[in-house]
Amino acid sequence: MRMRILTACLTAAAVGATLLPGLPAAAAPAAPAAAPTPASLTRIHPVRAGVTTPVLLKRATLSADFQAEGPPSGALATPANGRQGPFPGQVIPGFSAVISNRDGTFWAMPDNGFGAKTNSADFLLRLYLVKPDWETAGGGAGKIEILRYISLHDPDRHISFNLVNGATAERLLTGADLDIESVVRAKDGSFWIGDEFGPFLIHVSPTGRVLSSPVGLPGVKSPQNPTLAAGEAPTLPQSRGFEALAAARNGRHLYAIVEGALVNEPDKRRREIHEFDVRRNRYTGRTWAYQTDEARNVVGDAYLVAAGQLLVVERDDFEGAEAVTKRVYRVNLRRRDAEGFVTKRLVVDLLKIANPSGIGMAASPGAYGVDRAFSFPFQSVETVVPLGDNKLLIANDNNYPGNDGRYRGRPDDTEMIVIDLRKLTASEARATVIAHRGASSYRPEHTLAAYALAIRQCADYIEPDVVSTKDGVLVARHENEISGTTDVSTRTEFASRRTTKVIDAIPTTGWFTEDFTLAELKTLRAVERLPQLRPQNKAFDGLYEVPTLDEVADLARHSRTCAGRQVGIYPETKHPTYFSSIDLPMEHRLLSVLRSDGFGRRSDPVVIQSFETSNLKWLNRRTNIRLAQLVNCTGAPYDLVAAGDPRTYADLVTRAGLRRMSRYADSLGACKDVLIPRDSAGRLLAPTEVIDDAHRAGMSVVAWTFRRENTFLPLQFRRGTDPAAPGDLYGEIAVFLTAGIDGLFSDNPDIAAQAARGEGEVLA
Repeated sequence: MRMRILTACLTAAAVGATLLPGLPAAAAPAAPAAAPTPASLTRIHPVRAGVTTPVLLKRATLSADFQAEGPPSGALATPANGRQGPFPGQVIPGFSAVISNRDGTFWAMPDNGFGAKTNSADFLLRLYLVKPDWETAGGGAGKIEILRYISLHDPDRHISFNLVNGATAERLLTGADLDIESVVRAKDGSFWIGDEFGPFLIHVSPTGRVLSSPVGLPGVKSPQNPTLAAGEAPTLPQSRGFEALAAARNGRHLYAIVEGALVNEPDKRRREIHEFDVRRNRYTGRTWAYQTDEARNVVGDAYLVAAGQLLVVERDDFEGAEAVTKRVYRVNLRRRDAEGFVTKRLVVDLLKIANPSGIGMAASPGAYGVDRAFSFPFQSVETVVPLGDNKLLIANDNNYPGNDGRYRGRPDDTEMIVIDLRKLTASEARATVIAHRGASSYRPEHTLAAYALAIRQCADYIEPDVVSTKDGVLVARHENEISGTTDVSTRTEFASRRTTKVIDAIPTTGWFTEDFTLAELKTLRAVERLPQLRPQNKAFDGLYEVPTLDEVADLARHSRTCAGRQVGIYPETKHPTYFSSIDLPMEHRLLSVLRSDGFGRRSDPVVIQSFETSNLKWLNRRTNIRLAQLVNCTGAPYDLVAAGDPRTYADLVTRAGLRRMSRYADSLGACKDVLIPRDSAGRLLAPTEVIDDAHRAGMSVVAWTFRRENTFLPLQFRRGTDPAAPGDLYGEIAVFLTAGIDGLFSDNPDIAAQAARGEGEVLA
């Protein structure tokens, strides 16, 4: 028999009858008998003290409508959020890069103005000297003061291509000439600036005077590159140049990172890091590959904190509640993973920052993300600056007047915050929390948005259901029929693929993943599967892609739980017999993906689960990864049905059946009613013997699925009569914890995590 590891052994401490309002004493679930715990049943994840928790220390803002002195700007800017140019002065559309002067002031650099060559000719390229009057726990104005600026200019004519102000003596540079996005300061006080139109590196004096010709990246040109010849194809997409630029401490080398993938790059998650020799004024030829969490993500900034160690901002293009990725990673240029990418480790998720002092709340009432749980949810998070003593400065580019992440319909202010990466002690959880298809009560299921939110809500594991595409790529969908979870039914180009198939003996009509290549599937967007119960989630319809298993696994391995551990994944193989029958078996590919992401040891936070038995037995002979046998409330595993085996799920959970199960599975994943049944009215009864019997067989027990809506809850935990209204999910979970479960699947990982930690009921 394989060694069994219990995810979280519970004591027999009673939750208390007060958690069961209205439940007659005769029907109250009894505490499980105090059965001896096998020596092999140990916690996978001991609690760790000293968990890094980001805490908001300071915040300051500059009004979105602030205008510096200078000629009118924005005559051709795209109107948005009630603002339309021309504006009487020079707008400051946020900060794309910041340099600390270590005296309380900063050089802050906006980009090219309004986003394109064609609308930014009246925007002057500048660096502003700013001084935040921080709001802190002790008070403060929370405002950014503009002290002065330097203008970028080329009077010595080092720039050979045409400039908007090329005929003037000063040759002030504009947003139609260069798209400046990143800046570092050299030892002599001069600045090196990264541009996106070339992409170019530009060297300017401390007063902004161009010192030499812009240096292009060999073999790489964007569509806006002024040297692009007629008929020459660009090799870099528009606006995907040097958003990030870092400098070595000795000043010898720069590290420029392209924001997006090259046009002909097959792996659209790949970003190139290029080393530039300042003394020789040329690239060294040394490069590194960085992998984003998702293809659409971009690299927003970088800072070299030690030899071979970079802080990298990775972000998506969403804002406000829609935001998924606003993260700072620590990248090690001296280490590569199994796929050849530099390793990265999460430093801070900017969508989850503790704000115990309520900084900003009085100044920004009702703003999204300005609360005790603070979020920096801007589309363009483009600045990270270490300030020493585990403190980071973060700033945003507000793309004036377009972004409205704080208040819908109102342009975002420019914000600068300082966060403290404190060490706090994590509380111990009584059970493992598995986010069922992500935080699927709050975001469309099986999207990176749902998984990332679940992680912020303190899930220990995220659960992708796994199906295959036509070209054999494993993706996360609840079913291979996708009309209810994507917008495929609205796509006329795929109308002819609607068909009827027999899946596990059930005729099913719709669109199926195995009829789409991954590239085709990536053109679809996720939608809410239960819009009648979760109408609020429809606000996110059409935003998010269908993720691959590899993307889900990467998100998990680059994330940390609220207790400081690596987030785990709990993949379920869907319809394995069916997929094998159409020559798309998933098990080999599943193990291959997990291996490529560094998962394969028994101690790794991975559990493979299935409702069928044959594939788990096959996996048991080929991997050390832990396995879970799923058991439904009724019916039988389809592989047994197809083989003519009469055994049902009920047979699997008998005492003898569980002993046989333990020969190939480490865990029982049971429908809740198998563990604590309900009476005809829907009221919970006493627990069955299944939990104790599974423990005696050496297996842990995980229950599914806990959801907050009344329609899913036992009678005594419903609130009101509306099936979609939230009930007392905390109370239901407490009963199952008392009964002895070791883990639980939930669409509401925030409530499940609080119940597992015993931190008090969450009121919906």
